[in-house]
Amino acid sequence: MLAQYYRSFKRTLDEQGIIFSFSGYMSENILYSLGEALRQKMTLEEADMNTAKKVFSVFVEQAQNVIRYSAEKVEGQRGEGVELSSGMVTIGSDDGAFFIVCGNVIREEDEARLRQRLDHLNSLDAPAIKAYYREQLREAPDDDSRGATIGLIEIARRASRPIEFGFDPIEDGKSFFCMRVSI
Repeated sequence: MLAQYYRSFKRTLDEQGIIFSFSGYMSENILYSLGEALRQKMTLEEADMNTAKKVFSVFVEQAQNVIRYSAEKVEGQRGEGVELSSGMVTIGSDDGAFFIVCGNVIREEDEARLRQRLDHLNSLDAPAIKAYYREQLREAPDDDSRGATIGLIEIARRASRPIEFGFDPIEDGKSFFCMRVSI
């Protein structure tokens, strides 16, 4: 029964074009290891170098967003400086294009600002995104942004379509945030 369940789960992922998926607690070290695995996979598949760079870049930005902004964190004890953030990152291909999906729990009070930033980016064409990027580089970051605005612009610059995103409210003033980027 166990093998049948997980074989079915794997078959479902394969049918959806998933080539890489991680769900669990992430850190910068885990991001580095996952990034290396992704780089090797795309090299083995002989993906177009420009496309591979875009996929890798968006993957890194999305994983960093999970690491920095997930409302589900585990911190080390006794000043160890260890922090793990819960979330997911999935990469797949569909109709000859790649997609990168990330998801994590966020604080409900962050939803409006995140929605506004993504809606704004989706309203811009490529030249306007480039100009907005330059403008934001000159601006001082928001106190609590930790680079999120620049990271989202980087993602939008590499996307071939508007960024898809959604929020699913859950308990305790939190929402599950999910973002899909097509390359």
